[in-house]
Amino acid sequence: MPRPTDLPPEASRVLALARRDRTAAKQALAALDLPAQVNLVCETPLARRAELLELLPEPERVVPALPEAELCFTAKAIGLADAGWILEHATFEQLQTAVDLDAWQGFVPDRGQLTAWLGAIAEAGDDKLVETIQGLDLELIVLWLRDLATVHMKANDDDWQPPSGGMTLEGVFFLVPKRDADDLELAMRCLHGIFERDYWLYFRIVQGAIAEQDTDCEDFALRWRTARLADLGFPAWDESMRIYGHLRRDQWAVVPEQATALEIGADSLPAESAALPAAIDSRHAIFRAVAELDASERRVFFHRFVTLANQVAVADGLSLGDAESIPSAIEKAAALASRALEHVARERGLSPVEVLRRLPLERLFRVGASLDPSARPKLASEA
Repeated sequence: MPRPTDLPPEASRVLALARRDRTAAKQALAALDLPAQVNLVCETPLARRAELLELLPEPERVVPALPEAELCFTAKAIGLADAGWILEHATFEQLQTAVDLDAWQGFVPDRGQLTAWLGAIAEAGDDKLVETIQGLDLELIVLWLRDLATVHMKANDDDWQPPSGGMTLEGVFFLVPKRDADDLELAMRCLHGIFERDYWLYFRIVQGAIAEQDTDCEDFALRWRTARLADLGFPAWDESMRIYGHLRRDQWAVVPEQATALEIGADSLPAESAALPAAIDSRHAIFRAVAELDASERRVFFHRFVTLANQVAVADGLSLGDAESIPSAIEKAAALASRALEHVARERGLSPVEVLRRLPLERLFRVGASLDPSARPKLASEA
């Protein structure tokens, strides 16, 4: 089975060719249609993607077609400070998702990481920067600005004096850096672009930095982010924590009589993914049982398994912007579900595949988490 660091054969061939003849390598990529180019980028390990992307004849077609999370992982692998040439071609939806995934710590925005993303987007040009600011949640931008500066508005008073060190674009609102004046360079560039293109938004941002409370802005920003992540297949934290709901010992081996757990319903793959990680192999009992399912059952299982892994990632507080987080969540989901599968099969005298057909995957995980209480993530109040 391929390892996460292995190059797919086509990528290996193209990159080897590029060392001898870059023109020929570009022609080889050009011969692939757009879906094939996108798949090749997504299958290539993050550490080698920049080499491949530089060979694309039309990156402006391929980059916007990347799944949102893959755009985030790719930009971070390149290094945000050097990723402007990729982000130049990114859609707003990709950039918003990158911010949602990577510019948060728990339930609050990570102001420093938001600065890193906005700085990278700025390297793609002022138009891209302004377009992004216009689309991001106002509350998020207000929090970011409040972290960098104290904003003062000129008073209708003849004796009023501008604050020492204050910076202004129009002589009405003055920004005083909270730490270092250099920290405001990006913020002033953002505000200048917004001021020229969308004065009403500019006014709302600077006025919000004066009047809004951090807690209110954080609550609203979290609400909008939670809704968008749910659309990507990442449930809200309280919903995700259901998978750790403790079961009494007498409930661990309860199995429905009907084999309906893998019936096809309204399921759809909850989040785009280039491929299932290499953790999915015969080391885990649950995947050995999956091999005995028919094709339609396997499809339903893997759709629901992706959902479970996403729930694990959210409940465990993993950084969704890190490429390693979902594989880690998949490994944990597989390990606990496998332990439960073996326990239930042994207790009920059933084959593992029969248990899999009868017992919903989320229930299996709950059994596994009950068997191993140490697997439950600690709440902040318990730390």
